[in-house]
Amino acid sequence: MTDLPDFNAMTDADFRALARDFVETNYPDIPRYTLGRLHWEEVKPWYLVLSEHGWICPTWPREHGGMGLTAGKHLILIEEFERYGAARVNDIGPVMLGPLLLKYGTEAQKAEFLPKILSGEHVWAQGYSEPGAGSDLAAVRCEAVLEGGDWVINGQKTWCTLGMDANWIFILARTDKTVKKQAGISFLLVPMDAPGVTTRNIENLEREAEFCEVFFDDVRVPADHIVGGVNEGWTAAKALLGHERVFIGAPRLSAAAMTRLKRIALRAGVWHDPVFRDRYVALQCDVADLGDLFETYVDKLRGGQTIGADVAMLKIFQSELYQRISELMMEVAGEEAGLAQAPEGDRQLHAAATWLSARPTTIFGGSTEIMRNMLAKAILELPS
Repeated sequence: MTDLPDFNAMTDADFRALARDFVETNYPDIPRYTLGRLHWEEVKPWYLVLSEHGWICPTWPREHGGMGLTAGKHLILIEEFERYGAARVNDIGPVMLGPLLLKYGTEAQKAEFLPKILSGEHVWAQGYSEPGAGSDLAAVRCEAVLEGGDWVINGQKTWCTLGMDANWIFILARTDKTVKKQAGISFLLVPMDAPGVTTRNIENLEREAEFCEVFFDDVRVPADHIVGGVNEGWTAAKALLGHERVFIGAPRLSAAAMTRLKRIALRAGVWHDPVFRDRYVALQCDVADLGDLFETYVDKLRGGQTIGADVAMLKIFQSELYQRISELMMEVAGEEAGLAQAPEGDRQLHAAATWLSARPTTIFGGSTEIMRNMLAKAILELPS
């Protein structure tokens, strides 16, 4: 890793120019403007480039190998990578586990796991959802029992994004059945090559295996693979959900979709149509508002503040906006909206792919209905 300049001391214009030059100069020979997630072996060259230059963990503190970016600079980085069509790397480790370990992990855990996230030696998956325990995460039934010096794990996780590519997974497991359900959960780190771990792929609407189920049959992990105390995993889980919902609510999907919408409108000959332009500008204003809201929550994360239930606003805003953009895209594309492949091989003109990718955004990371209920109860204090 090279010595990094103080990015936050740069003007926004200078940092934007730096980020643009970086991605244009260093992006490897792998696909751009992909709507589906690339698998590890496909995106690994880009991950390693970012790792080598110290750019793989933009929000981590510099003393732990990150870029230490402020929220505003991080937004610029996202915008420039999206503008270039850079593929999204396997970011469960950098975005989710790393910040959690920095807050709740032991010094030994930080020393063991953080450098391997930075280098790409460890590729992580998230093991939260289960059949019957998705939005109601506290209902997890995957069980861990302490036997001697090991946790013995039995159960199942589902909807693990790119879990088939991971060599480690963090999970929520029930470690006490005698207490309130939120109080009997622990947060464990599990190697995917441990005996008894098996995976089964789940195809998405585009017939691609983006998710998988993970099964644990008498899987043993050392007792010190717990983050936080025994039965204290719900605190870590809530913190991680806050991080997840902040980054799920990032404007990158909607901003990139607006770029594709413009390309499709130019191709369809409606770019200068005043009715279309009114609709386009209204969506562009929504993207700008989303960016401001996103920056508010990233500032909270960097300041060490607790992310409360109100973060649901960000997730709802992003997912519904992305769907609205994709719907206008399909309308403008006309007969080409029904194509299974991109017109002329140009991924940015593939309206159907964007529409399909937007469908599950109101479900994963907490369904919109559940998010609205959270806001009603926790923020508006409405009765159940």
